[in-house]
Amino acid sequence: MVTEARHQRLRRVVEQRQAGLTVLLEDMHDPHNAAAILRTADALGVQRVHCVFAREAPFNPRQVGKASSSSANRWLDFSIHRSIDAGINTLRSDGYQTIALALAAEAKDLYELDLTGPRLAFLVGNEKAGLSTRALEVADAVAMIPMRGLVQSLNVSVTAALALAEATRQRLAAGTLQPLSTAEQVRLLDDFLQR
Repeated sequence: MVTEARHQRLRRVVEQRQAGLTVLLEDMHDPHNAAAILRTADALGVQRVHCVFAREAPFNPRQVGKASSSSANRWLDFSIHRSIDAGINTLRSDGYQTIALALAAEAKDLYELDLTGPRLAFLVGNEKAGLSTRALEVADAVAMIPMRGLVQSLNVSVTAALALAEATRQRLAAGTLQPLSTAEQVRLLDDFLQR
């Protein structure tokens, strides 16, 4: 039995979920990094996370990093893909612009990009190898977090957090942050009440 207080809390969370913002994790090696990204996604109102398992052993995103994710994975939806092309094709068919996050020569400064469009997916890669060459080729844009210190890279979960937070900030400032549709909210609340 769900208490009225819990029902209202879940309803408030559902009302704050963002439409059109997601992240795709390509071949994550360390499930703990994936779990940290899931926690950020939940905290910023992202509902669906895409996972590609082509080179790395797959793991169940619902069962990773219970401590680091604070069970955020319990409240997220996942799409699992066997290749980066399958993941990109799914995103494109749903109208998403894809931005690969990578330290690459062609990368643009993330903070100079307009992240206010209706559907945006960030691609983040493996902690050791980064995104695949194919992911960089098929992404609509490549962006990086500018490094101002002596270190020249960030942990993948930090990179994802900064990108998702910047997109959320820009969308709030521009008035383009959109909630889920009423039908999606009803479906999600019903789903949350069953979890």
